[in-house]
Amino acid sequence: MSTEERESMEFDVVVVGAGPGGLATACRLMQIAKENEQEISVVVLEKGSEVGAHILSGAVIEPRALDELFPDWKENGAPLKTAVTRDDILFFTSPTASVKMPPFLSPKTMHNHGNYVASLGNLTRWLGEQAEALGVEIFPGFAAAEVLYHEDGRVKGVATGDMGLDVDGNPKDSFERGMELHAKYTVFAEGCRGHLGKQLISQFKLDEGKSPQHYGIGVKELWQIDPAKHEPGVVVHGAGWPLSETKTTGGAFMYHLEDNQVVVGLIIDLNYANPHLSTFEEFQRFKSHPVIRDVLEGGERICYGARAIAKGGLNSLPRMSMPGALLVGCEAGTLNFAKIKGTHTAMKSGMVAAETIANALAKGDEGRELTEFNDAFLSSWAGDELQRSRNWGPVMHKFGMYLGGAYNFIDQNFFGGKLPFNFRDDTPDYACMKPADSCLAPSYPKPDGKVTFDKPSSVFMSNTNHEDNQPVHLKLTDPSVPIQANLPKYAEPAQRYCPVGVYEVVVKDDVPQFQINSQNCIHCKTCDIKDPAQNITWVVPEGGGGPNYPNM
Repeated sequence: MSTEERESMEFDVVVVGAGPGGLATACRLMQIAKENEQEISVVVLEKGSEVGAHILSGAVIEPRALDELFPDWKENGAPLKTAVTRDDILFFTSPTASVKMPPFLSPKTMHNHGNYVASLGNLTRWLGEQAEALGVEIFPGFAAAEVLYHEDGRVKGVATGDMGLDVDGNPKDSFERGMELHAKYTVFAEGCRGHLGKQLISQFKLDEGKSPQHYGIGVKELWQIDPAKHEPGVVVHGAGWPLSETKTTGGAFMYHLEDNQVVVGLIIDLNYANPHLSTFEEFQRFKSHPVIRDVLEGGERICYGARAIAKGGLNSLPRMSMPGALLVGCEAGTLNFAKIKGTHTAMKSGMVAAETIANALAKGDEGRELTEFNDAFLSSWAGDELQRSRNWGPVMHKFGMYLGGAYNFIDQNFFGGKLPFNFRDDTPDYACMKPADSCLAPSYPKPDGKVTFDKPSSVFMSNTNHEDNQPVHLKLTDPSVPIQANLPKYAEPAQRYCPVGVYEVVVKDDVPQFQINSQNCIHCKTCDIKDPAQNITWVVPEGGGGPNYPNM
């Protein structure tokens, strides 16, 4: 590793991550600066090759935060064009059958009147354009790799990763030293299971007294379908098969966008117990259900991707402030899983963060802990949403889909989320896995190449790319654990929970070896979350590496 001194740049605010939460923070800061004739310098770092390249979501978007941030978003061309026209909720009871839930029996949180089916990637691209028009500097292709601290422990800013290192960490001819970005306040908006946010939560004990964060893995495809089968604005949510076969909770979705496109996906709760479960194969199997196959058949798959989802809600929400820095959006876990939506709450958390920081800067404050941000967010409509839906996940984990679903229906539809109970789930997702010899392995059929596919072709459809001969960004605390501990006890589940085949157990000279195909990584973070030994740490690769999602 080079010891060459890094250059540094000074800003009022550094935002790490150009997702909806980070960009809402930056936009609102510049709006306030203009309103109050303040001078605020703001920079946003984005590890993707461009804004939106790493963004993956359903997405049905509730425009409440966007209405507040840019009331004229429709006139300014925001890419929310397809209003929801119908909600269908299905229970998949078998590989061939399903039951449609009557609207009056569905939880109010699942009603999408007034919302839009859209590409979150395209919305973030639009938000990036608005931010730059307001004077925000955005640096795509630069991954924040390290948190910087003042001598007294306050967050000072971040440093970008060195570029041009070989697999052993030695400089290549193309080597460039990373840069330090110093700020009066740093906002971490890396998304779910952020690499730096994870460190900060641990260092400042931000999750003390909270339930552990809970996660799902969302696996998704974008399809161009037969126009005769296309119904713009139709939203389909589902539960049951195939996850019910392994007693796993989660849900499925299919959303009809504009231009004869649909997105189809499966969300698998990462507290699942069966180590034989394959996230990739469960999604392929789901698409074979006649309800889904009938829509996709004859169409063309355009893109494939996956991303972890922070779904613990209020009971898992950490303190979002520390000296010199704030956490916003899915970095903290602001998603409202009762709605399966997090864009509007992430944006609102960023807007509240911007208002808190702007007020502090106006007073001449620099680097203190903005504890008032926590109360301000929880007092906002987004905080109220999380309060009302705090029991949604815990009761599903505790009582299962049917009893838990019944509780949530009563709580949301008749009491507005105000029943006087507070359920907790204090078991981390990784600790829920059972030994392999106590679980039956699901039977996964071969792909047909029409609706269901294999992993290599799916990785190709994610447009993922990492520079050759660079350090592996998936770090093993103890390299012996996968073969000596995880393989005999859990049949090394990394081979199956990773949705793109990053991890393999290969046999050479009759000796099993753990192989990491890091070039396949689409930055979903599942391995960092689900490894039962907590032996894998995801760190940022060189900036610009990873997937390049169009319209996802």
